[in-house]
Amino acid sequence: MSTNSQRSGSQPAEQFTWAGMYARSAAEPKGLGRGKRGRYDFAVAYPDPGSLPLAGLLDGLKQAMDDEGGDLSLYANPQGYTPLREFVAAKLQRDRAINVTADDIILADGSSQPIHMVAETLLDPGDVVLTEDFVYAGTLNTLRRFRADLRGVATDEEGMIPAAIEEAITTASAEGKKPKFIYTVPTFQNPQGWTMTLPRRKALVALSQQYDVPILEDDCYVDLRYEGNDVTSLHSLDETGRVLYVASFSKIIAPGMRLGYLTGPRQFLEHAIGAKSGGSVNTFASWAVHRFSTTHLYSHIEEINDIQKDRRDAILDALDENFSGSGATWSRPQGGLFIWLQLPEHADLAAVRDDILEEYDVGYLPGPNFAPDGVSGKNCARLCFGYNQPDEIKEGIRRLATAFRAKGLIP
Repeated sequence: MSTNSQRSGSQPAEQFTWAGMYARSAAEPKGLGRGKRGRYDFAVAYPDPGSLPLAGLLDGLKQAMDDEGGDLSLYANPQGYTPLREFVAAKLQRDRAINVTADDIILADGSSQPIHMVAETLLDPGDVVLTEDFVYAGTLNTLRRFRADLRGVATDEEGMIPAAIEEAITTASAEGKKPKFIYTVPTFQNPQGWTMTLPRRKALVALSQQYDVPILEDDCYVDLRYEGNDVTSLHSLDETGRVLYVASFSKIIAPGMRLGYLTGPRQFLEHAIGAKSGGSVNTFASWAVHRFSTTHLYSHIEEINDIQKDRRDAILDALDENFSGSGATWSRPQGGLFIWLQLPEHADLAAVRDDILEEYDVGYLPGPNFAPDGVSGKNCARLCFGYNQPDEIKEGIRRLATAFRAKGLIP
């Protein structure tokens, strides 16, 4: 009730209703606020708070303010801060064998905005997009926002299975719906943890070229390698301009900086930048990340990988100790932030998730969150190991096993 209505004693004004006003293409409603986080939080891929390079970022920002502070009076280049784009181009050439220039880079808000830009640029309602059988939930939500027809492709520990990719392409094409693109997280896949092998990458690129279906390569976790050898990017294996590439500073500096990037053929980027809302990325964040990255990024990656390897090892040890003989299986990734846990087929981890969070203070995300059909994988869960200390990880996994046994999901 307004103050004027209260003072006059009049009846409150009838409130306008927004029902019936929403566009047919409007996003599905979501509750406001944030739900409870477990003390033992395996649900979200947060990094270790103690590993954030706060002093280095602040020093970099101070230096940039001294050097370029007056430029805050200007609206920045929509593609983003040029020196940071130059750094990204050099990093891609060094680390991923991707030969591009700063003009071929668009900086954006994390990796989510570039993926949104790709979807808005390419998708009409009903267009088929192929993904892994379980894949990053944020991208699935974006693709659903544009009413894509999502079709999961079978995978194993080496990545997407070439025969399954080809079958999915030919099936959709026979329906008159040739896939618009293939979305993949080929390195330390979210949520399954595997890394696509070089032969599988070559096979995927060959199928892309044979059937004229582009690829969207999401390489956000590639720097988080704890063991084994790097595998070159899909982008580097394609010389035809069919591969779009996105990555991010979120997991190697801080998610809260909200900085990622997109590269691809310029003819595509010229369309995609038109779908980029809000102009340039935040100048403060760009300055800080650029100054820090040019002098400290690679040593910082080594430091955080040592931390995360200890946590990866802690969660694997705890799973061995608490789940052996239960019928459960789990991935053993060489990097990244995710363990993919699979219980016997009868288990429904989605049904008990909220109860376990409330009763045992342990959080996880169930398999259907990552399924293109939204229902598969009820006996699966993604466990993130980046946030909690190793002793907390071990206690959290002990509690999770206790909870699953109490719910009758494992013996």
